[in-house]
Amino acid sequence: MEKKVPMRTCIACRQTKPKKQLIRIVKNENGISLDKTGKVNGRGAYICDDIECFKKLKKGKLLNKSFKAEVTDAEYEKIEEAYVGKQ
Repeated sequence: MEKKVPMRTCIACRQTKPKKQLIRIVKNENGISLDKTGKVNGRGAYICDDIECFKKLKKGKLLNKSFKAEVTDAEYEKIEEAYVGKQ
């Protein structure tokens, strides 16, 4: 029997892709950060591993909608630094 591949939707481009191809951003009691393992507790949102999707995420402040919370510019900067460092 084939193992089912978990699919997730990028919050920037709205494409559905296998979970392993996307980057998870997580919001928990420690704030907002990139989740490199995919196992950190908290509310997660996924984006493509693509700088264009990251630009859309930042420009449209899409994390505010996903997490139903105010995400500061400083938090977007912190995520961007971690994201760019991952490239």
